[in-house]
Amino acid sequence: MKDMLKLENVQIIDGVKDWVEAIHVGVQPLVDTGFVEPRYIDEIIKNTEKFGPYYVLCENLALLHASAEQGVIKKQLAITSLRNPVKFKPEGYDVRLLVTLAASDPESHLEAMQAISNIFSDQKRIDALVNAPTAEDIYEQFISAVNE
Repeated sequence: MKDMLKLENVQIIDGVKDWVEAIHVGVQPLVDTGFVEPRYIDEIIKNTEKFGPYYVLCENLALLHASAEQGVIKKQLAITSLRNPVKFKPEGYDVRLLVTLAASDPESHLEAMQAISNIFSDQKRIDALVNAPTAEDIYEQFISAVNE
């Protein structure tokens, strides 16, 4: 699972103006490092317009993703922590943690989802990730939680 998240795909930013910018910011590290095609961003936006923000799992957490054929090159995660939250719909949760999943096949998708659900079923872990002072801290917390 350690190969599912690279440090260069973890970032902390102040905030975004809206949910569309949140998707751009959250997915861009995977575009920059060659794990997804640029159209993956547009596909997630189109899916959101069609189905709503299906990836907002709980307060503070969105698991951004689309299907493999919508632009995934290789499996990988990216994590973006927003210092100021964004809402994906007016009455929705405040989201400060954007986890972007690029799954190249159903099996890697399930493996990643299991690890992510283990981490994000614990509110203390979510709070620790949201409040981590550096990208390195987020990366270390994520990797250590996955390896428990």
